[in-house]
Amino acid sequence: MRRADAGIISLVNSIPALAFPPRSRLARLRRSACALAVAVLASSLPGRAQTTPNNTVLPTLGDSARGDLSPIMERKLGEEIMHDIRRDPDFLDDDAVLEYLNNFGSGLVAAVPSVRGETNNDLYFFAVRDPMINAFALPGGFIAVHSALLLAAQTESELASVLSHEIGHVAQRHIARMIGQQKQDVLIPLASMILAALASKAGGDAAIGVMMGGQGLALQRQLNFSRDAEREADRVGFQIMGAGGYDTSGMVAFFRRLQSASRNYSDVVPPWLQSHPLTSERIADIQARIRELPYRQRIDALEFQLMRARVRVLQDETSVGRAEAKAALESQLTQQSRQLQSGAQYGLAFLALKKGELAAAQSWLDKARGTVRPVQGAVFSTGQASSDGGAMFTALGLEIKLAPGQPAAVTQQALKDAEQAHDKYPLARGIARQYAEAMIANGKLDEAGRYLREQVQQYREEPKLEDLLAKAYAAQGKKALQHMALAESYVLGGSLPAALDQLSIARKAGDASFYDMAVIDARERELQARHREDIKEAKKN
Repeated sequence: MRRADAGIISLVNSIPALAFPPRSRLARLRRSACALAVAVLASSLPGRAQTTPNNTVLPTLGDSARGDLSPIMERKLGEEIMHDIRRDPDFLDDDAVLEYLNNFGSGLVAAVPSVRGETNNDLYFFAVRDPMINAFALPGGFIAVHSALLLAAQTESELASVLSHEIGHVAQRHIARMIGQQKQDVLIPLASMILAALASKAGGDAAIGVMMGGQGLALQRQLNFSRDAEREADRVGFQIMGAGGYDTSGMVAFFRRLQSASRNYSDVVPPWLQSHPLTSERIADIQARIRELPYRQRIDALEFQLMRARVRVLQDETSVGRAEAKAALESQLTQQSRQLQSGAQYGLAFLALKKGELAAAQSWLDKARGTVRPVQGAVFSTGQASSDGGAMFTALGLEIKLAPGQPAAVTQQALKDAEQAHDKYPLARGIARQYAEAMIANGKLDEAGRYLREQVQQYREEPKLEDLLAKAYAAQGKKALQHMALAESYVLGGSLPAALDQLSIARKAGDASFYDMAVIDARERELQARHREDIKEAKKN
């Protein structure tokens, strides 16, 4: 391991856990917060311009960007952080939301192929449940969006402006570039500042104490560097969203929305503004760039409104939160836009499902589909085809039919619908898993097992597939195979000790074949070696 690679991991490990309220994820995610500090307050280096095949120009990186934190170590650090985040209850582990964000983000990345050139990693987009407007990039190409930001963005172009900006941080490898210019002792006050920004919603003296501990000349100097990085991310993000076909004025519109929102936070600056200092110069720079381009109208996909309605329900699942979501969605029903009306009806269907009101859920879903049916498939003057939200409507319909309490006839219909949906939307990962759930619910256990084993081989990074496979084996009474599948799920979740425990249970299950025992032995040796290496590395750092 290079000295700089070991140094950054050592520093991340050194940040002490803080005493926050039990629900706060900050104490458990101090590694994430430190990495976030590096990611969003990174410095910039001048570079040569490089023209991509679609004539979008991005600056190239200097040698120091490649030499101080290797892309492999950057990805490894990001994956370690994601293991913690995925276990947190505020991680929005919702198939429809994750699928929308990753399809949306992948479209932006595809518009500028050179974005992946430096890191050679696939970018992963996800959402966290949080009432503060924020978004951030983690090492290795992991990009997070707070639920409040998804609700604050009024158009897909506004959302594209934020995600493109964060993609800009990733594309320019600001983490590696910062380490190339700054000494490691500078990172500690930066981490303190970000911890304070994230902790501020908890109130009390904790945030103030952390912030005071990070004050000093080094912090101010780094903030100055961060403004350079923000301007660079603005420029790169502007190019990305323009190449992706989005209305670039959405960037200024969202900047202004953030400035307006900051007045609603009393003395607390919204985290996205604190970690991404917003200045009139940045807004003026983007406005000047917009004036140089022809006006481009962008018709939002219906999925954008469906996703926002779903997030509104998921943001706060307490009784008070659900009541507020219902009121907001009912208010949205009065809007003239069919997309907004359909989104509200979809949200009310999802809310009814969460409350166990299955008949009401189906009724609202039927209304949502009917509201937009007259304009499905229409083509607008821009040449962009209207999206009908079919996959999201279908997935929610399957959720309702597969919900506990449905009669057998409805569950049987769910299997037929799921099979058709999987054929129609073969790339929809949520629907693929719903198909497996439908087979299990209808007792088609052998078919479910074969299908899931094929899926596991094709999509090796989905722990939910292993969980479903374990569920199918459990229904068949195959205890050894059940715990072997659970072990793989824990491996993907980053918990090697739990995976080893599952393999031990599988060994003692009594129904393992000779072949199963050989697989257990081999996998156990491999995971034990990895676990010892992790322990050794932790002690070294």
